Amino acid sequence: MLINKPRITIAALKGGSGKTILSLGLAAAWLEKGYRIAAFKKGPDFIDAGWLAFSAGSQCYNLDPFLMNQEQILHSFLTNSADADICLIEGNRGLYDGVDVDGTCSTAELARLLNTPVLLIVDVTMTTRTIAAIVKGCQVFDPELNIAGVLLNRVAGPRQENLIRDSVERFCGIPVVGSVPRLKDNPFPERHMGLVPFQERDQAEKAISWTRAVVKEHLDIDQIWQIAHQTKDISSLSTGKRGGTMIMACGDGPRIGFIRDKSFWFYYPENLDYLRQMGAVLVEINAITDTKMPDLDALYIGGGFPETQALALADNEPFRLELKEQIENGLPVYAECGGLMYLGENLLVDGRTYPMVGAIPIVFTLKKSPQGHGYTVLKVDRPNPYYQMGETLKGHEFHYSRPEITSREGWNFVFKVDRGCGIEDLKDGICRKNVLATYTHIHAAGNPQWAQNLFRVALGHKLRMVNIF
Repeated sequence: MLINKPRITIAALKGGSGKTILSLGLAAAWLEKGYRIAAFKKGPDFIDAGWLAFSAGSQCYNLDPFLMNQEQILHSFLTNSADADICLIEGNRGLYDGVDVDGTCSTAELARLLNTPVLLIVDVTMTTRTIAAIVKGCQVFDPELNIAGVLLNRVAGPRQENLIRDSVERFCGIPVVGSVPRLKDNPFPERHMGLVPFQERDQAEKAISWTRAVVKEHLDIDQIWQIAHQTKDISSLSTGKRGGTMIMACGDGPRIGFIRDKSFWFYYPENLDYLRQMGAVLVEINAITDTKMPDLDALYIGGGFPETQALALADNEPFRLELKEQIENGLPVYAECGGLMYLGENLLVDGRTYPMVGAIPIVFTLKKSPQGHGYTVLKVDRPNPYYQMGETLKGHEFHYSRPEITSREGWNFVFKVDRGCGIEDLKDGICRKNVLATYTHIHAAGNPQWAQNLFRVALGHKLRMVNIF
């Protein structure tokens, strides 16, 4: 089956070139016109995806050629854009930057797979005609890639803009569809992982309004709309199969809680969607304001920034103590990154110590530089409730915390790290009782067994059939 959906990929020559701000502005401008937008983020990034969802007024899904195979990417793209008027895909890093010399997992690779026109953002600081040579080089580097337009960023003035525009259109044969000056008063503050999450911004709507105004003033939105409609068909390779055996609940499904608040909000939409589709009853929990744990059959704690809310998390002692008690009594808990940190004994931030749940014997100290950053490949090499021995998982880690193990009794590492850093000595995945806590984030669209296994464990706990490891 051939499917054609208006779509555009926003790419650049390098990170920090303005992809996110211009993508947010485009999404907000199209939403203002009443269009339904399907937003996608290339790569594993949670923060930009959260901002894109906020600006587009709809969920944003990650498309990642490392975490997902081609069929899984196509299935996600086609499924999650079915009701949209237009699809906006924000790339990451440089256009051709991938995990190897062949550009595997690059934005260009994704754009080719989806037959998507590319708008290339170029930082024109202190240059003119050379920009045309750079764009031409990108065209020649991969003639099969459809670079359909150029966006000039950080333009000094009309003379520079006109010279670059004329050079690009003459030598590259594609239009310049926007020219953005060097902007002042940027309302998007950054932290070590990029933009500050919109959940922490009291004036998020004001920031999005600013990006919309920038785009409306400096980009030719109508021309970009037309380019997005000049697309080729996508061959629907996806069969809708997700791999593995799908478990469906008969009758009332298990109650799976997930913590979502200012501390924990790194959840790929598919991770929650897949659990819900299998019949799980999802229960949203706030670890800052809730003082009691709800009745649950399992708990999922995603990533986030517990260090920014460390005092609030520590002050909610009744919740922490009850969660620890339930863990001791066998509650299945799957925790990723920030969730791993929350389950530890203490969190050290700027010289201060904040008590956490205390379910695993680790103290976490926040550092100024990344302690783990990039894709991960894990091999399951010890028994645990969630994965089979010998299974291989692909994921992503990005954290500034350094773990210090305080006791080695009563738990095991269950992952051997073939790629990445993990917790210690190329080991990750602490398994204690029915807890599995890891630095690696798993994307359920690329690892369908993750949702199936968590659902199975929750169902077993509901029926009192789960072993405590």
